Amino acid sequence: MPLLPTFHGMESENPYAHIKEFEDVCHTFREGGASIDLMRLKLFPFTLKDKAKIWLNSLRPRSIRTWTDLQDEFLKKFFPTHRTNGLKRQISNFSAKENEKFYECWKRYMAAINACSHHGFDTWLLVSYFYDGMSSSMKQLLETMCGGDFMSKNPEEAMDFLSYVAEVSRGWDEPNKGEVGKMKSQPSAFNAKAGMYTLNEDDDMKAKFAAMTRRLEELELKKMHEVQAVAETPVQVKLCLICQSYEHLMEEYPTIAVVREMFGDQANAVGQFKPITMHRMEILTTQVGGIIQISHGRQEHLSTNRRLNHLNNLQVLNKQ
Repeated sequence: MPLLPTFHGMESENPYAHIKEFEDVCHTFREGGASIDLMRLKLFPFTLKDKAKIWLNSLRPRSIRTWTDLQDEFLKKFFPTHRTNGLKRQISNFSAKENEKFYECWKRYMAAINACSHHGFDTWLLVSYFYDGMSSSMKQLLETMCGGDFMSKNPEEAMDFLSYVAEVSRGWDEPNKGEVGKMKSQPSAFNAKAGMYTLNEDDDMKAKFAAMTRRLEELELKKMHEVQAVAETPVQVKLCLICQSYEHLMEEYPTIAVVREMFGDQANAVGQFKPITMHRMEILTTQVGGIIQISHGRQEHLSTNRRLNHLNNLQVLNKQ
C-alpha cells in the first residue's frame, strides 16, 4: 500500500509523528459504514518495516484487541519514558545560542516542541520557557515590536506574537550586496557604555515600523468589528410621546390601537366610513401629527398633564 507511511524502528524516527500521519491517511479513505478504529487496527501492521515489523510479530498472540492497545504498546516500545523526559528537558531548559538570530532561535524551539508533541506543558509555560531563554537583544527586539506590553498578553496571543516577530525579523537578516558595507560600519548590538543590549539603528527603526504597522492593522480590525456589531444590533431609537417609552412606537400605543379597532368595527358594520367617522379620523390624524411635529421641533418629553389631556381628547372622540 504505497499511500501508507512507513516506520522502521530507527532512533531518528518519531513514532508519534508516524501515528498522526497514519491516522490522517485512514481518515481520508474512511468508508461511510466502516469503524475508523477497526480500519486503523487492520492497516497499521502494513506500515511497519524492519525492526518495527519484528517487534510487532513478537507480541503475544491476542494481546492486542483494540487500536488503543496497539498504540500504547507501539509508543511504549519506540518512545520510552526516558526519551520523553529528555525532550521535555530540552523544552524547559531552552536557551538561545550565542549570536543566534531571533527567527533561528524560534525555529529551533518549535522543533523541540514538535519532537515531543505529548510534552503536556501548558501554553503559558511554553511562552515562559522561551522568554527566559532569550538573549537580552532578543528581549529588546520583542519589547520594541510590541510596545513594551508583551507580558500583558494572554498565552495564545503571546505565542502568536513570537511567531510574528520571528517571521518579520527574518527578512532583516538577509541583506542585499549593497547593504553589506553599511552593516559592517554599524555599531555592535552591545552598548558598552550603557552596559546593556540595544538594537542597532537600522533594526530599531524596522522594529518600530513593524510595531506601528501591526498596531494599525489591529485598530482597523477592531473598528470594523465595532461597526459590524452596531450595524447588526437592532435599536429602538424613537420615543413614544404618550408614555415616554422606547419599547414601542407612538402609533403602537394601546389606546390608539383601540381607537383604530373601534373605527374598523364601525366600517365593517356599515360597509363604508360615515362622514362623521372620517371627520374623527381627520381630527385624530391632526393631533398625532401635531405631537410628532412638536417632538421633532423641540425634542423634549411631554409632561404628565399633557399626556393625560391627550388621553382625555381621545376619550371625547370615542363618545361622539
